[in-house]
Amino acid sequence: MADPVARRNETAPLEASNKDLQTIKAERTMIGAELLMETAAERGVEVCFANPGTTEMPMVEALDGAPKIRPILCLFEGVCTGAADGYGRMAEKPAMALLHLGPGLANGLCNLHNARRAHTPMLVVVGEHATWHRPYDPPLAMDIEALAGTLNGWRRTTSRAQNLGVDVSDALAAARRGQVATLIVPFDLQTKPVVAQPAPEAPSPSKAVDEQAITNAARLLKRGKKAVIILGGRSLSREGQMKAACIQAACGCDLIAETFPARMERGVGMPHIDRIPYVPAVAQNLLDSYEAVVLAGAPAPVTFFGYKDTPPSLLSAAQEVVALGEGPDALAELGRLAEALGTPSAPPKELLTRAGEIPTPTGALTRDKVCALLAAMQPEGAVVMDEGNTTSQSYHYFATLAKPFTLLTLTGGAIGQGAPCATGAAVACPGRKVIDFQADGSALYTVQALWTQAKEKLDVVTLICSNQSYDILKFEASQLGTRQLGPTVKRLTDLSGVDWVKLAEGLGVPSVAVATAEELSSELSQALAEKGPRLIEMELS
Repeated sequence: MADPVARRNETAPLEASNKDLQTIKAERTMIGAELLMETAAERGVEVCFANPGTTEMPMVEALDGAPKIRPILCLFEGVCTGAADGYGRMAEKPAMALLHLGPGLANGLCNLHNARRAHTPMLVVVGEHATWHRPYDPPLAMDIEALAGTLNGWRRTTSRAQNLGVDVSDALAAARRGQVATLIVPFDLQTKPVVAQPAPEAPSPSKAVDEQAITNAARLLKRGKKAVIILGGRSLSREGQMKAACIQAACGCDLIAETFPARMERGVGMPHIDRIPYVPAVAQNLLDSYEAVVLAGAPAPVTFFGYKDTPPSLLSAAQEVVALGEGPDALAELGRLAEALGTPSAPPKELLTRAGEIPTPTGALTRDKVCALLAAMQPEGAVVMDEGNTTSQSYHYFATLAKPFTLLTLTGGAIGQGAPCATGAAVACPGRKVIDFQADGSALYTVQALWTQAKEKLDVVTLICSNQSYDILKFEASQLGTRQLGPTVKRLTDLSGVDWVKLAEGLGVPSVAVATAEELSSELSQALAEKGPRLIEMELS
């Protein structure tokens, strides 16, 4: 009878001699793919969003031996990466995204870009051609490390099968620092026999607190100048916002959130914190009123695009600016700033939002009516993924009066994040209702996420803002000085002809279309009361 280890590895020559193999068997043999998955499970990975191919099949098979990891199939790599992003934001630990070669990683880069901007912890495992096949430049060959390098995160190509445990451990340690960690695994190394050895747990290096920045920020806020703290990252957690409100009470500064936060707690009982407006002129006018700026977990704000006669930076050279830590470091440094200022232990009630009545709209649906209804009806503890783009602008005003909830937004500006991110959030938080507030044009980029929601029975309500147009492009055209939309612009922004009800139902998600506020109220009430995925197409007038 053929040796089972050799049979599993018949695609490439074994490095070990027969004597070596007998020694390996006595110590408990596995193949590289099994070592990878076992180590990932030991290090806390619980979910793998996968779109595998031939070069990843040993890892797929190895998942059978790692029952702690839940495998979830996604029909497009951008859904895998977007779902891993949503999961990481809500679970605050890495999920795995399993992708097929360079083209698979290329398909997933859009939402990896968003994840990078969100400082989301994520492990991306990419299969590679066998080391002995790669020199022949097969059709799917690409420079995978170069692609991964665009993410400015950790990346490594495994060089020995026995290293896979260490490689995965190192990747996860890097991911927990708030970055995308990409591990590239050649096919033959996945199938080689290895000794089952526990990989040493790699420490997640913690960045030293910048005491000088904290001292400078405290001095700046004590001067009595008109000051603002721009919050981002972990500073927008509940704890972070409360610390910021304590600083506000002590110093009289204002609080503003970055334009597109990765995760922000919102609703009644939270501090009054507006977001920097997307429109450059409005944002510039707001920020110009401050003499001093403290960046707490947020990068210095800039315009999304270059506009004639508009400075790229939304802060001026005349303003005094102090930057604290970004990403995972933001909350710790904000806390140290509060200590340095001797703030109260809790913010005064007048700095927190109080319950208020949200108007109940009627008649044909408009953007503002949709925003008001959603804010009024969403349940306490909901997770709202906002990729409503032009439709959702007034939602953030109404949401201050909503029951406490978590807001996720389009961090990197690369559209097609909403449905995948909502999918991952629902996997991370099975006891919470997830609402995807979704522009129709953006939704078409990753509509395959609906199939995964149906297959996994995820509790996601998708609200499609159906204006049948790329309205954001029309807005940007006006910002660039385009006075009239010619026939080509109209042709390339027209989305008419998409039947969302049929499309979603074809992917397994019960769906309905509504055109009035009364219809939306009725259908949304029913969708929120039931478990499982639902889609409501909101036909906007």
